[in-house]
Amino acid sequence: MHLKNSLSVLVCIMACTGMFAQADVAVLDSTIERKMLKLDGIASVVGDYVILDSDIEKTLIDLKSQGASTEDITHCQLLGKLMEDRLYAHQAVQDSLLVSDEQVNSTSDRQIQQLIAQIGSAEKMLKYYKKPDLEAFKAELYEINKLRMLSEKMQANIVEDIEVTPEEVRQFFYSIPEAERPVFGAELEISQIVKQPEPSEAEKQKVIDRLNTIKQDVEENDANFKVKAILYTRDDASRPNGGFYSMTRETPFVKEFKDVAFSLREGEISEPFESPYGYHIIKIEKIRGQELDLRHILLIPEIADSALEEASKELDTIRQQILDEKYTFSEAALNFSDEKETKFDGGLLRNPINFDSKFELTKMDPSLYNQVRNLKDGEISMPIREEDPRGGPPKFKIMQITNRYDEHKADFARDYIKIQELALRDKQYKAVKKWMAEKIQDTYIHVDDENKSCTFANNWLKQ
Repeated sequence: MHLKNSLSVLVCIMACTGMFAQADVAVLDSTIERKMLKLDGIASVVGDYVILDSDIEKTLIDLKSQGASTEDITHCQLLGKLMEDRLYAHQAVQDSLLVSDEQVNSTSDRQIQQLIAQIGSAEKMLKYYKKPDLEAFKAELYEINKLRMLSEKMQANIVEDIEVTPEEVRQFFYSIPEAERPVFGAELEISQIVKQPEPSEAEKQKVIDRLNTIKQDVEENDANFKVKAILYTRDDASRPNGGFYSMTRETPFVKEFKDVAFSLREGEISEPFESPYGYHIIKIEKIRGQELDLRHILLIPEIADSALEEASKELDTIRQQILDEKYTFSEAALNFSDEKETKFDGGLLRNPINFDSKFELTKMDPSLYNQVRNLKDGEISMPIREEDPRGGPPKFKIMQITNRYDEHKADFARDYIKIQELALRDKQYKAVKKWMAEKIQDTYIHVDDENKSCTFANNWLKQ
């Protein structure tokens, strides 16, 4: 099975970081392009997957086009990485860890829409990637995305049940020589009080009525739910794919959405229901055991300007009451904040990466950093308006830096959560290496003679 890789690194970057190629990437050096024409031999075979010499060169060019430094990346390292990806994908198929065509096409369609928005037009996109038409572009994206998704599914399956005990964390930490223990950067603890403006009951009912009309049109007039989603949904992520999602009970969707989705039969459309993002209807397209293919339409009630202004004024009042020492910040959060996730913890924010209360300055989300970067310790910000990236209603908040921690060498008691995370990664890494070694022995592997001089990180030559 031959997979062209001219877009593979781009797809990886898009999938993992949400960053997309800039339209003004320099034209590739013509000497490299001429060299590519000659590189059409087989570099290696892993299970059902063939890797061509040209695939390696294309991957290197993709890295360069993304602005990545390639000075220290060798031909052998690239080949080894491509072989790893294909071993994961090959074994995923053997273990029946499959991805549906709908999932792959949904991802590809979303990437194409984002690329068009970034580059300016479909014509410019096709010209830049040297594709004759959109179908050829989609076909290549499909193969790349399918391999990537199979690979990711296999890797997740290998480590999903791995945990570390407190004793394993202790042993891991004290096995590191004191001089080599990690240094953690400066950190902040941040608290906030949030006011979420609410739409009027009349606006809520207007949205519910609109969803009921769409549901009726689909059920009684055979209207196309997918088309309705493209036209009306406020969920920007799923709009290009007609509101499509594939999910299991473990998929990180809000409880309200999952509860309704898993209560429906195949082909059934839900009644309108509310979630933190607005009001939805769901149609179940296919049920495969514990996995659902569905489409949904999200509508968001409009919020009056007067409600937005009132939320900001209320926070002004709360801020002044804290300054007047009528409440502590923690007490005000408990009494007045609309954010359930933080109000019962004195407004304390939790790091979404590890649920610790500390945010390392160099790794903070840029939007959060910009909100607190000018705050002095103990100072309370003026009300900040924050837009919902999903298109939902804005919220207002006041913020305070409650603690500041200087850069320091890892301490077992003080940094237990971070050390636990490092110990888990180490255990997962060892499990993956063991899995890789075993599967290489059990899988057909061929490395071309020209590449047998490579020093690989894995035993691809089965020596």
